[in-house]
Amino acid sequence: MTAIVDYGAGNLRSVENTLDHLGAAYMVTNKPEEVMRAEKIILPGVGHFGQMMKAIDGLGLREPLVSRIQSGAPFLGICVGLQCLFEASEESPGSRGLGVFEGSVRRFSGPARIPHMGWNSLEATKPARLLKNLEDGAFAYFAHSYYAPVVDATAAACTYMHPYTALLERDNLHAVQFHPEKSGPVGLRVMQNFLEL
Repeated sequence: MTAIVDYGAGNLRSVENTLDHLGAAYMVTNKPEEVMRAEKIILPGVGHFGQMMKAIDGLGLREPLVSRIQSGAPFLGICVGLQCLFEASEESPGSRGLGVFEGSVRRFSGPARIPHMGWNSLEATKPARLLKNLEDGAFAYFAHSYYAPVVDATAAACTYMHPYTALLERDNLHAVQFHPEKSGPVGLRVMQNFLEL
């Protein structure tokens, strides 16, 4: 069973609709014990980094999420669900991320519109299981003002004033800055690839 983590602000309905379309078995939960039992975990993220981390800590979900990632359970973070894997974010100085990756999430700066909202092509930097059966340069839908740095686990990057991580993949850990639930056939394939892991 796949657990969709409900911390109170995620884009749950769209993610549920996607899993329904794919015929996946899932539950929506905010209970630590159910996260610990789940075969796979999806952490959707919408909104503010600091509010997300406060909610995760308030629900007692920090330790179960990190524990399940470390134990090898397939994990998929979406948007702020990717950003929270880093140590910190300029969006909320003093808020502590999950710290799975070193470094800080930064705010876009430059002449282009912020937030970055719209379609961008995914530039593969190494083979990724989530991108199986997709052409390099496939387009996905983004909506964000902050971006994660390019790190060793970056499997696809984008450029919007700055190069940034669009997709992370390391062993069982997967995360995307874009919204697969809003990215049409490309997003459906990414979600199907995750469910088939």
